[in-house]
Amino acid sequence: MKLFIPALLATAALAVASLFVGVSEMTFSTLLSGPGGERAWMILGASRVPRTLALILAGAGMAVAGTIMQMLSRNRFVEPSTAGTVESASLGMLAVLLLAPDLPVIMKMLVAAAFALAGTAVFLSILRRVPLRSPVLVPLIGLMLGGVINACTTFFAYRYDLLQAMGAWTSGDFSAVLRGRYEVLWVALALTVAAYVAADRFTVAGMGEDFSTNLGLDHRKVVGLGLVIVSMVTASVVVTAGILPFIGLIVPNLVSMVMGDRLRRTLPWIALSGAALVLVCDMIGRLVNAPYEIPVGSVLGVVGSLFFLNLLLRRRPRAA
Repeated sequence: MKLFIPALLATAALAVASLFVGVSEMTFSTLLSGPGGERAWMILGASRVPRTLALILAGAGMAVAGTIMQMLSRNRFVEPSTAGTVESASLGMLAVLLLAPDLPVIMKMLVAAAFALAGTAVFLSILRRVPLRSPVLVPLIGLMLGGVINACTTFFAYRYDLLQAMGAWTSGDFSAVLRGRYEVLWVALALTVAAYVAADRFTVAGMGEDFSTNLGLDHRKVVGLGLVIVSMVTASVVVTAGILPFIGLIVPNLVSMVMGDRLRRTLPWIALSGAALVLVCDMIGRLVNAPYEIPVGSVLGVVGSLFFLNLLLRRRPRAA
């Protein structure tokens, strides 16, 4: 833990740097100047600070959610974007747009969370019924399930002329995050803290139902708690910015390679690393094609795909 404080300071430095990256030019001298300073402070308070906080909360929450999913499914390739969870949350958002578009944001999140919970439960139910001869089959089943759900979502969005609206909801873009439009992500922070409190239970549950039951742990309750945390974190991120793929795949695997699988020890590192990864990807998206922005979801998609392929290639020789 001696390195945690320097890592925390490095992430804080990334957060400060994020405040000064964007279309509107902003520097410390601008903030301290006269008339221009007033406008700069307005941009900082209304846009830059909420966006940076949203990036940190979303990154930390999705990294922890991916870790919980990997423990519950006992598979290193599983996370919300490879298990049908984010696609189910998107289907929930479509249901809200169709049936009750004027619902407050918190209610939209709860509906999306209910759909995400149902989709994740279906995924785990399929895993119990399918003989898994290779760990690679688990994310393959999740990707197939997500593809089916996404196809249904696209069909109904096309049928009711909501494709553009759904694209805006699921692009993984933080450019529209403003004060008053990101606060639901504090739910993700609360659930991340709850995951840390229950970290030892998730660690034991990850050893299998029989083993955890013999130790006196109610395996079903722990799995249920994990599914609720994963679903609500995913829903809060989807409602705020859209789909952020592969965070829960990249970060837990990297941290596990260095520190092992004891969640009580690794969860703070996972949350911090997830926040740092999203901050870096967001700044890359803002700088590569400035003054235009590439959505952070697109940057994460490229980075995560390469990392996923690397995991598969590293795994294959061992399986052989």
